[in-house]
Amino acid sequence: MTSLAAYRGAILHFLHEPNATAPGVTNPDDATSTALPAWQYWQDGLLLVENGHIRQLGDASELLPQLAAELAEGLAIQHYPHHLILPGFVDTHIHYPQTEMIGAYGEQLLRWLNTYTFPTEQKFANPAYAEQVAAFFLAELLRNGTTTAMVFGTVHPQSVDALFSAAQQHGLRLIAGKVMMDRNAPSALCDTAETSYSETRALIERWHGVDRLQYAITPRFAITSSPEQLNMAGKLLSEFDDVYLHTHLAENHDEVAWVKELFPTARHYLDVYAQAGLVGKRSVFAHGIHLSDDECSLLASRDAAIAHCPTSNLFLGSGLLNLTRLQNAGVKVGLGTDIGAGSSFSLFRTMDEAYKVQQLQGCNLAPMQALYMATLGGAKALDLESKIGNFAAGKEADFTLLDLHATPLLKFRTAHCKNIEELVFVLNTLGDDRLIEKTFALGRCVHQRD
Repeated sequence: MTSLAAYRGAILHFLHEPNATAPGVTNPDDATSTALPAWQYWQDGLLLVENGHIRQLGDASELLPQLAAELAEGLAIQHYPHHLILPGFVDTHIHYPQTEMIGAYGEQLLRWLNTYTFPTEQKFANPAYAEQVAAFFLAELLRNGTTTAMVFGTVHPQSVDALFSAAQQHGLRLIAGKVMMDRNAPSALCDTAETSYSETRALIERWHGVDRLQYAITPRFAITSSPEQLNMAGKLLSEFDDVYLHTHLAENHDEVAWVKELFPTARHYLDVYAQAGLVGKRSVFAHGIHLSDDECSLLASRDAAIAHCPTSNLFLGSGLLNLTRLQNAGVKVGLGTDIGAGSSFSLFRTMDEAYKVQQLQGCNLAPMQALYMATLGGAKALDLESKIGNFAAGKEADFTLLDLHATPLLKFRTAHCKNIEELVFVLNTLGDDRLIEKTFALGRCVHQRD
């Protein structure tokens, strides 16, 4: 039986990355436009969702006459004045086991891991505890309009089972993996090269490609994996050519120096992963703040991606990402909240901090560029642009309804916006979870604001 739903309101999505040579235009059919528009915006738009996928979108005045038969048969138009409909957000790097330790005080990366992270992650040996945190974690994602995420578990296979089971119930698109870690960590959190291989392989066979779930091979970072374990991760990537690689890269100066000591024959940090066969199209590296030109070139040539995590980078004092440098090198970049060093599940808060990180380096992050990275750009970073990221016909219907009157300040400020670019910047700067009135996954409402 066909299921059709129609949503009316202001609608915005991206067709490709915004840049100076392909500006966004409000009318995609404008004959004066010399390039494909970066985004499409309808002040009074209509989004049609059929059987969990996008059927059509466009100006309401043009599409409504085409729906005469469906309207006569009882199709109800769900109308949302003073709302903006966006594709669901894509979080390219987050740790669900660290949900309980957000806001842990006073340390930079390496001491922070030992002081807070490792003790917290030991709790996930208990499957019941993992299930409890997984349920809360997913509810927070949806409350913030995030419909796709790439997620770290812990070293315990049961942590991944709990997360995938909960995500499956919501029909979410989720990429996750068990941490591989065989040195420089508490013994209770260490596996071995052999057990990390066998446990990861079993999880891939159990979960990868089931419904909307996909697996990421997940060495925490080079410091906590021996060369043997990294090689085992590479072996898994060669055996399952459509799984992901998810790890950390060049986040902190002390981390980079320690990696150089542990792997003296590597040209640089990224070369450690490259030697193990871990740098490819579905490789996503969190942070990438302190990279050489050669590392940027290698990322681009292998079509790998960086997850930019500004709230975490500022919170831990790790450094300021040079986004322009990565973009000029042709590196794909998505946004990550990096809970729990990151201080918010909200991609709006993440975009706000990303803007400030560039301001501190004398650059402006355009509002549309930031929103692109949170939607279609994130989908491209995860090699999922054929399925999610915008409202192209046939894609999975993951989207959010933003209430522009969610707070008195938003209502007042958005009323004075002169165009869609200004509106987006205001939302990027002032927005948070209160903006999200509803979140949809595969066309089904999975969160509604109280």
